[in-house]
Amino acid sequence: MKEFIIKSNDSGQRLDKFMRKAAPSLPAGMLYKFLRTKKIKVNRKRAEGSQMLNENDVVSCYINDDFFSEKRSTLKKIKTHSFTSALPEIDAVYEDENLLIIYKPQGLVVHDDDHKTSDTLIARVLHYLYKKGSYNPDSEQSFAPALCNRLDRNTSGLVIAAKNAASLREINRLIREDKIHKSYLCITTSSPPKKQDTLKAYHIKPQNGKTVKISSRKLDGYKEIITGYNVLSRKDNLCLVKIDLITGRTHQIRAHMAFVGAPLLGDDKYGKPDINRKYNAKYQQLCAYKLVFEPENDSFLGYLSGKRFTCELPQFVKRFFPDFRL
Repeated sequence: MKEFIIKSNDSGQRLDKFMRKAAPSLPAGMLYKFLRTKKIKVNRKRAEGSQMLNENDVVSCYINDDFFSEKRSTLKKIKTHSFTSALPEIDAVYEDENLLIIYKPQGLVVHDDDHKTSDTLIARVLHYLYKKGSYNPDSEQSFAPALCNRLDRNTSGLVIAAKNAASLREINRLIREDKIHKSYLCITTSSPPKKQDTLKAYHIKPQNGKTVKISSRKLDGYKEIITGYNVLSRKDNLCLVKIDLITGRTHQIRAHMAFVGAPLLGDDKYGKPDINRKYNAKYQQLCAYKLVFEPENDSFLGYLSGKRFTCELPQFVKRFFPDFRL
């Protein structure tokens, strides 16, 4: 028999979700069978998989210890401290007891990729928190600090990291409900249709494709995208554009701007390789430079209401628009 005392970072989640982390070798079918046959209980009472766990609850498991092997656990790498192979330094724009806002440089991946990269943004965050004593993976049962938003490898800018489970849930909710506003700076190789506009279209990411598709009308499987933009400056054929991301889908800015005839400089995937070579722009000139929090006053993160976080002007702005000031 194995027991787990639910800690603050384990609370607020479903029992079945907790068990999938605590017993990574337990097949889902057997998990629900053990729940039905009362071999997994909460506070010595029969429990359902959908039951929400509270701090200090006791989860009792009358099952084979082999199911608790970390062989397939997503926390295995963390508990063996493999993140220490990443750099422990991060460029923190803001930090409190609940979250971090970090500047991600161009060229750094946020999570493990197909190349099994060990030096990722999340690994750097874990190493940073571990080194300063804010995070100890050996004391956690089901939680690790996590990134709440993603950026492509070659997009620079601000990324939010949650330091505890409560803030992770709340930040994810605020993002879903559009209460954290994200703004970007980019350079386009031609002028958008208007100086300022809010674009609407439909987007799909094919399962086996590396590029997304955009349509002006609703098609099967396509989801609506909304992208606001404002042309800030023009020089030669280039435009410095501020983007307000209203929906957030894969490659949305790159694909949507290309769809309206204003592809990003440096973007060979959706843009114009000949122009990119002309300006020696090897990567998309795109930076997530601003975050604005608008949680409700009674939110767990209500103290961030109205807070505005920005990073320095990206190098590509200084290079192509040296006189521009925000």
